Amino acid sequence: MKTIILIRHGETDWNREKVFRGRMDIALNSKGIRQAWLLGKYLQNVPIDAIYSSPLVRASRMAEIMAKYHNIEVQKAVELTDMDYGEWQGLPQHSVMKKFPELYDQWLVAPHLVKIPRAEPLHDIRDRTYDFVAKLLNKHDSSVVLVSHRVVHKVLICALLGLDESHFWNIKLDTCGITTFIHRKSLFVLAKHNDTSFLKHLGRTKEDDF
Repeated sequence: MKTIILIRHGETDWNREKVFRGRMDIALNSKGIRQAWLLGKYLQNVPIDAIYSSPLVRASRMAEIMAKYHNIEVQKAVELTDMDYGEWQGLPQHSVMKKFPELYDQWLVAPHLVKIPRAEPLHDIRDRTYDFVAKLLNKHDSSVVLVSHRVVHKVLICALLGLDESHFWNIKLDTCGITTFIHRKSLFVLAKHNDTSFLKHLGRTKEDDF
């Protein structure tokens, strides 16, 4: 039996300020760093064969801190890079709502159909991430960790469950949320989703899916 552990990176200032990040290389803020250390401690006794990360620093830094508890070298994978938001990238949510009102409404209702100018469609993210997971299953025999981003993991979760991208908003994934799949008999079985229980020691407001 093999396990795939999906981890969304911790908080950045752009998460808190609701700015579309995409391929912009935004670092974890101080809360995000604390989240990373709590994550590492939470998973320190979980047997892990490999840790893969998006090359963007908010994910790779998260992975590197976690890896210190397992003496594993993080492997960066372009397949885990965040969605390219095109013309939305770097804009606050309120600016996108004002500048692209019809597209933003469609994003909330039919994300699989929306065509954000110069952006990467969700089905492309599905192809690159699902194929990557398939390769990892042939390479590793136990638990593999993938540290990536909200959109990437939501799309991948849909794919592993046999759902299309129209179900994107049926899935909530907070900063630093952990989702675990067990792979057995050619099926991906969801064992745990959006676990942030280890963050309670921060004593802050609850995490947010943006």
